[in-house]
Order: sequence, then structure tokens, then C-alpha cells
Amino acid sequence: MVINHSSLLLLFFFSTLFIIPINSQLLSPIIHCSDTSGDRNTYIIHVETANATKFLAREARERYYRSFLQPLSSSGEQLMLYSYMHAINGFAARLTEAEVKTMMKMKGFVHAQKDHEYNLHTTHSPDFLGLQQDHCFWKESNYGKGVIIGVLDTGVMPNHQSFTGEDMPLPPAKWKGICDFDIPVCNNKLVGARGFLRGCRNSPVDDNGHGMHTASIAAGNFVANASVLGQAKGNASGIAPKAHLAVYKVCYKHCHGSDILAAIDQAISDGVDVLSISIGGRPDPFYDDHMAIGALAAVEKGLFVSSSAGNMGPKESSVENNAPWMLTVGASTMDRSIRVTIKLGNGEEINGESAYQPDNFPFTMLPLIFPGEKGVVRAKTCSDGSLDGINVRGKIVLCETGGGVNNSIEKGMVVKNAGGIAMILMNQGKQMLTVKARAHVLPAAQISYGDSLRIKKYMKASPVATAGILFKGTVYGTPVSPSIASFSGRGPSVINNGVMKPDIVGPGLNILAAWPSSADCSAMPTFNMLSGTSMAAPHLAGVAALLKASHPDWSPAMIKSAIMTTADELRQDGKLISDETGNSTNYFAMGAGHVNPSKANDPGLVYDINIDDYISYLCGLGYSDRQVSAVARRYIECLSRKAITAEELNYPTFTVSVASESQKTVTRTVKNVGENNAVYTVQVDAPEGVKVDVYPEKIEFSEINETVVYDVYFTSGDSSERIGSVSEGQLRWVSGKHVVKSAITVSFV
Repeated sequence: MVINHSSLLLLFFFSTLFIIPINSQLLSPIIHCSDTSGDRNTYIIHVETANATKFLAREARERYYRSFLQPLSSSGEQLMLYSYMHAINGFAARLTEAEVKTMMKMKGFVHAQKDHEYNLHTTHSPDFLGLQQDHCFWKESNYGKGVIIGVLDTGVMPNHQSFTGEDMPLPPAKWKGICDFDIPVCNNKLVGARGFLRGCRNSPVDDNGHGMHTASIAAGNFVANASVLGQAKGNASGIAPKAHLAVYKVCYKHCHGSDILAAIDQAISDGVDVLSISIGGRPDPFYDDHMAIGALAAVEKGLFVSSSAGNMGPKESSVENNAPWMLTVGASTMDRSIRVTIKLGNGEEINGESAYQPDNFPFTMLPLIFPGEKGVVRAKTCSDGSLDGINVRGKIVLCETGGGVNNSIEKGMVVKNAGGIAMILMNQGKQMLTVKARAHVLPAAQISYGDSLRIKKYMKASPVATAGILFKGTVYGTPVSPSIASFSGRGPSVINNGVMKPDIVGPGLNILAAWPSSADCSAMPTFNMLSGTSMAAPHLAGVAALLKASHPDWSPAMIKSAIMTTADELRQDGKLISDETGNSTNYFAMGAGHVNPSKANDPGLVYDINIDDYISYLCGLGYSDRQVSAVARRYIECLSRKAITAEELNYPTFTVSVASESQKTVTRTVKNVGENNAVYTVQVDAPEGVKVDVYPEKIEFSEINETVVYDVYFTSGDSSERIGSVSEGQLRWVSGKHVVKSAITVSFV
């Protein structure tokens, strides 16, 4: 049966529709739809709590916030955009620099920061993660039933089959959000949707695709026969297919910090359990990082926050979303390939990938041409207009990735418009083995950097270079998976002063998920294949939802610990996880390892962290009282509490710096979430250059939720020749049933 979009909308309307009445107390903290022109900029203003402000209703809190603006607006001009209830103690307003300076002198003022922009970090994956219907963890966690995942992104298309309410239970009674579409299209799957744009009420409809893609990865419902152009065909679903979705559109043309804070504020009010945020920006100190501040407020309220590590890898220290209270997720590959084989005129064969696999493209040897062989950059990357005057008609055209002007799909359009019959997209050095399968507009194959060099070498040696292309479809079981995608953000963090980031990696390359329109213009359910840490973060949000459903009493830090201490470090072929070069990777690329949801459900021991520990850590970063107070959303005097370093935070990993001939002691506390009368013994793979001792070497628990403290002693000899280098190791607590792993990274200073 072919169903057009309007029919789908009616099906939603008449299916298991769940409508929430609009209540003025539940509306977002939008105050005024502001004109963004003129000499005013948006500022995020942090203020002290006055009297018992945190216990007041929104209206009273807003009046208090307005008292800071009244002296600045004699004309009665509306300055305030948002009045925040949970995300921060403060508000967003349109102000001049002079007005901000005036406000800084007012009693109760804490901190001001100009609003800045954040960027988007842009099927088979449940199977790849060991999640199958009616099997083990997925069944035990009831597929995430009763958990609400909030997605901050570009919105959603509610009429997509991934968001149908079929076979979905009612949302829990705590849900207080609304569905802000012009017509009632929400249901028991998509329970709410809101749009936030510079203080304006705006449509949550996704006109980009990124938002519905990430939402369906986290919690899309089951859809049969999902595919992209007939490839990767199968039953698609999110990681937590019975969890509810609340979508908060914060990215229109840009993603602004004030809008992100407003969405987090709303999500906390609405009753969301897990936040998925595939957005990031330049690493800023936490007191100037609006998303990190809002995330801490969410974690304090019990929400788990999964965020993307950014797509600036493999550059060192490119990781984003560095706050220790957020789960920072890097991107890995899966064992699926949408294969294209290129046969060169000399008989060599090269495997590449493409989601577009035409049935009617004959295997014929055709002439090869590389327009950029003379070094012209624009021609190398097949930029717009770069093929003018070059005869590519009827030929297979070689194009390099990158160039910063057009993406791989647009390169194909340039080739097609110039008369090229097919395209070979060649990775550049930094991408190495990371190959994307895209829905190209002509027969195409993307190949690795090493294979690109092979083709170029063949062309130089052959006066008349030819090649044929054979489309082989979807292939499963690639043994070198998972590996780290080249673009995945890498540590160490330049902001958090010693907390290992990223925390974990999950599927983020060639991920099939919901999309606004069909790649082949058909009326079938629409899906697309995208790559990025944007795709990895919602995988982990879905895993967190499953764990939340299975263990409702676990804190966000406990869920995070369970994910990290049970992560896999080996590929499917039994070798260590590799990076884009094919060599074994390190913790700065993979974090604790690759997520294993079933193991995370039964971790044995967990490392918990409370909010006061995070605040003591902020004091340990050397922030001023005002700066810490801005992040903590209450007055903090660091001298009155014990500041701790990042090394002392009860994190599930160890990142320490050691000087030559020195000793350092780090303390950790573990909680038993396994069995009564459990006994664990320690095993240590010491990083090269240090001696690692643990006391006690055996820990015992008589009951569940009991805690034990242990110390780790790092002792270095003469490490003068190691200064500036890093060594890695691992600490494991082992019982008869569990292996609780903690990565160790030692920097020599």
C-alpha cells in the first residue's frame, strides 16, 4: 500500500493519539519575541537567589529577574527573552555592552556572558550492539518503556512512521509537556514538541532532517523494510523503541545558547528522564559554556545527558562537550558495508562504499580522469564550476573529499552536470580508512586514502587508464569493526583539567535513520544514511533509557559508570579496536571503549558522583566564587569547602599527571550493584613508566548498595626522558561474575 504524506498525517490523527491540554503553567519561559536588529546582543545573565527565590513560582522569579532590567529600560522597551526556572539562576536579555556593565554593579549580579552559537555534529545498529527483539537486555528493560527521552536538535516531522504511537503505552503521569504543532499530531511515542528561537514561539517541524534522524536513533518505533535506495534493508528501530520522545527544536539557521538553555529548562519542567544533545561548540570554561551549565542543572534533577564529542577529529584535543557530568560520545564504525568494487585496467580491485547502487549500471571498462592531477585545488575536489572546460563526458571522474566548498553529494552533482558518467570519491590523508556510504546522485564509490593512492599510482603508470564499477549491495560481518571514525573528536580535553574525554564510543558511521524525504522520491517510509558523532550520542541516550528503565534508582553518574566500566576494547576479530589508520587506538580516541548495552545492565560495581563533588571540582579548577556560583546556580564560597582536582573526582577512569621520581595517591569509592556477599580482587596493567599499587587488593560486599573505598598509588622513577609523553594501562576489579574496568592514562610532566 502506498501512502502519501497527507494520509500518514490522518493515520496519526486517528491512531493512538495522546493529547495533552495546554496549561499556562506548563508553557516555556518565553517572555518576548525580540527583534534581533540594532546594537543589542543577547546576553545570558546569572544572578543570586533572593530570599527563597528557588521555591517561588515562575511569575515571582520573573519579577525578580526584571528588577535587574528596570533601570535599563526607561522607555519600557522589552529586553528579556527568557526567564529560566531550572537551567540557570537567571535570564536571557537583549542588552548593549554598556547596559551589561551597569548591571554588573547591581546587588545580586553574578555573571554575564554573551550568547554564542553551537553547531550540529553531523537499523542495523541495535543488532550490532547485541539488542534483538525478545532477547536478553532489550526484553528485560522492556525496550525503555516508561522513560522519556528529550532530544535537542532541529525538530521532528511527526508524520514519519518512526514516530507512530502504535503499540506504545501512555506516557507516565509525571509528563507535563505539550505538543506545539498547529494541528494535534503527537501521540504516545512523540509526546511533546516545542520550538525555541530567540525568545519566540516557533514551529518544531524539522526542515533540516538532522533532528528526526537523531530522535529516531534514540527511540524510533519499529518500521519494517526500512532502507536507503534499497540498501541496508531491514527492520529499523531506535535503541529504546518503547521509550517516549519529547523534541525540543533549538537549531534553526543557527543553534543559540540561550535557546538551548530554554529547552533544557523546559525539559526539566516537562519530566524528561534522558537528554540527547548532538550539538557542540568551541571548548569554553564551564562558567561560559551555556550547554554545560544547563546540563549540570539537568543532572542535578536526575536527568542523564548524552552529548556528541564533535567532528573535528582526528586532530588532538578536538573533543567537545567536556563537562564530567555529561556523557561525551565518540563515533565508531559498524560491521556493515554498502559495497562497491572498482576494477582497474591493470586487474587490481578496490572496495568502496555508496548507498546508491543502480541496478542498470553495466560493468564496463570506462576511461578514468582526475581533473586535479595538475594540482588545481578546486578541480581536485570537484567544486562548483571547476570542471568547466574539462572533457569528462562519458568518463569516471576522480574527486577528492573536502575542499570546504561542497559536500560529497554536491560533488557528484558537479560531475553529473559536466557529463561525467560516474564518480570515485577519494579520501584525503586525515580520513584514511573511514569511508562514508552516501545517497549519491550518480553511480559512485568512496574509497580509503590508501586506495586513493593506488588509483593515482595506476593512472600515472597507464597512458590510457580505465576502470569498471560493480555494485555488490549490503555486506555484513566486516571483521575490523568497531573502529574509530576519523572525524570523531579526540582528547585530551583542553578545558576539564584531567577528566578523560571522550567517555565512550558508539555507532556513528553510515547510520540509517528517519529522514524528511525519500532519496528516490517514492512514497515509502523515508530514511537516510548519515555519519557523525551526532549519530553516536542518541545511540547512547537510548542505551541510558534502557538502563533507566531497568534500574530506575540509579543516578546519572551510576548509569554513566555502568556504560564505561563494561565497554568493549576488542573488535569482532578479537584484535584491539583500531582507529582510521588501521592501528590500535588509544583512550583519547575511544574513551573507555565501545558501548556494550547488555554488559552495562549488570556492571557489578559502579562509581557514583554527587553534585557537591562536581562543585568542589569546579573550585579545584581555580574558578572564582562568582564563576562557580554561575555554574552551580547558587552562591558558592570555595574557601568554605574542600576543592578537589579532576584526579580526585570519583570518575570511572583514571587520568593522572606524574613528575619524575614522585608518588601520587588517588582515592575511589565503588558501590555494589551486583550480588550480596560479593568479593572482588584487583588486577592492574600498569602504564609504562609507573608502578601502580592498589590498597586493599581485595574488596568485599555483604549486601547491595554497600560502598567500599580504595586507594591507588602511582609511583614514578626517573621519567625525565618521558616528559610530554603519555602511557596507558587499566585497573580491573574481578569477581566470579563481573569484570569492572577502568582506563588509566598517565601524563609525564
